[in-house]
Amino acid sequence: MPQIRAVTRPPGFHRPLPVDDQGFLIDPSQWNAGMARVMAERDGMGPLEPRHWSIIYYLREHHMTYGAIPPVSQICRTHGMQRDAVQHLFGSCRQAWRIAGLPHPGDEALSYMS
Repeated sequence: MPQIRAVTRPPGFHRPLPVDDQGFLIDPSQWNAGMARVMAERDGMGPLEPRHWSIIYYLREHHMTYGAIPPVSQICRTHGMQRDAVQHLFGSCRQAWRIAGLPHPGDEALSYMS
């Protein structure tokens, strides 16, 4: 069972995010765009741009449909981006997954997301 920790909120965000010890949201149904902005800010990414949002929503839709992580090549091909676009925009696939508010994908999948 993942341990839940509360993340400090910036002004204007009143509830702590229920995340596990690695920063993954415990319940993806609680996610909203405000949470994504807070997580990105906390991770030092700066403001999320339209390219970020298209990937975030794609990850969420793919996870809800298939219950799995899409290959990076599929993400980039679908969005007409270079293969390293996710890395460039988010720092890693892991960070994109977290900001999209998706749960811990499991240790094996996580090893491919660094």
